Amino acid sequence: MDDQADIDATIGELELEDRHALRRVAGLSTELTDITEVEYRQLRLERVVLVGVWTEGTSTDADNSLIELAALAETAGSQVLEGLIQRRGRPDPATFVGRGKVDELLAVVTSTGADTVICDGELSPSQLRNLEQRVKVKVVDRTALILDIFAQHAKSKEGKAQVELAQLQYLLPRLRGWGETLSRQSGGSGRGGGAGGGVGLRGPGETKLETDRRRINVRISRLKREIKGLRVVRATKRARRNRNGVPAVAIAGYTNAGKSSLLNRLTGAGVLVEDALFATLDPTTRRARAADGRVYTLSDTVGFVRHLPHQIVEAFRSTLEEVAEADVLVHVVDGAHPDPEEQVRAVHEVLAEVGAESVPELLVVNKIDSADEETLLRLKRSWPDAVFVSARSGRGIDDLRAAVEAHLPRPAVELRVVVPYDRGELVARLHRRAKVLSTAHIAEGTALHVRVDQALAAELAPYLSA
Repeated sequence: MDDQADIDATIGELELEDRHALRRVAGLSTELTDITEVEYRQLRLERVVLVGVWTEGTSTDADNSLIELAALAETAGSQVLEGLIQRRGRPDPATFVGRGKVDELLAVVTSTGADTVICDGELSPSQLRNLEQRVKVKVVDRTALILDIFAQHAKSKEGKAQVELAQLQYLLPRLRGWGETLSRQSGGSGRGGGAGGGVGLRGPGETKLETDRRRINVRISRLKREIKGLRVVRATKRARRNRNGVPAVAIAGYTNAGKSSLLNRLTGAGVLVEDALFATLDPTTRRARAADGRVYTLSDTVGFVRHLPHQIVEAFRSTLEEVAEADVLVHVVDGAHPDPEEQVRAVHEVLAEVGAESVPELLVVNKIDSADEETLLRLKRSWPDAVFVSARSGRGIDDLRAAVEAHLPRPAVELRVVVPYDRGELVARLHRRAKVLSTAHIAEGTALHVRVDQALAAELAPYLSA
């Protein structure tokens, strides 16, 4: 009975909240102080109002979701004017926020002078069309916004192909819903941006209205073939590393958690580092050497986010397979984020989707120089095996490097060998691929106590010593 009473109370609370006006989320508006920056950004920014539907969790969870949407919008080049949250049991199937609240949303759009509404969720084609007709400005959902950011940031051939595929798969069922919006575009071309399209409409979104399903399907098929070919290249490189016995370490985590900064700290990779969401999309692999001389690779991967569009996961599957095939997963968490635990849950969801949930995981809490002590103490209690670092200051990096090396797979066979001096290349290979426990130089050659894999053990058989 108590459970039923709680359910009834929750339903009643939702109904009561539904009668109230949309709740504004404080602190979302973009602050522009420098006059030069203002003049520059006015030329390119879209003025947006954000709107979310709070269906579960606490009000803090709902606020955090909209704050993240604001960060995504600003990363895409928008000026955030207002953020609104509607409390409902579920999003309205016709207009997302509910018919009664559309007029209030229209009033906010009119009073702020916004030219775009961004919804914190994925809209159906009918929701998109209905809401756009009612509020009289362009409407973009969370999925289109993320795709837009990916279109701006993809640099490699593979990255651009993956993003275009994801955009077209998103656009295909929405051709009717996007018709009026597309007809208003100036018709730029090419992947990755241009001033004509604006937020949510870069890349394929700028194609002409008469682009029909047949042409899009032909392009999707071509992109899938292109990505499949690039996947073969990636798999070949991975197989070569495996043949050489080089362990692979993948760095994964929430977007803007500091993965590229950590890669730079550990390897001097020189990867782009920017305080923005999805700043780097193209994976970077660098070689590193453990303290005992073994060589391994470190790979940076695309960042994750809550409700990462399934089109992105599918299109970037070949890239994300780097994580699933790794020997060790370095999972980077932003210690200064309002909800680090939710970040970890979101990343684990995506890892499970790409088959990487069984990879040995090393949790790394980054940005400890920006996190408050109370949060750090809580995380240390929750994750006692995690490594706490600051990629910016270098604090804890030595501990991280040691932890990564401790997680590397150990060669299985322990041998004592004497390698002739004319086989210097074999000794060098042992230092790269094996765990060298001791070395001595004697008359017959180099005496080594090593731990190696089965393939190397067979090659060393002629040189075994007592």
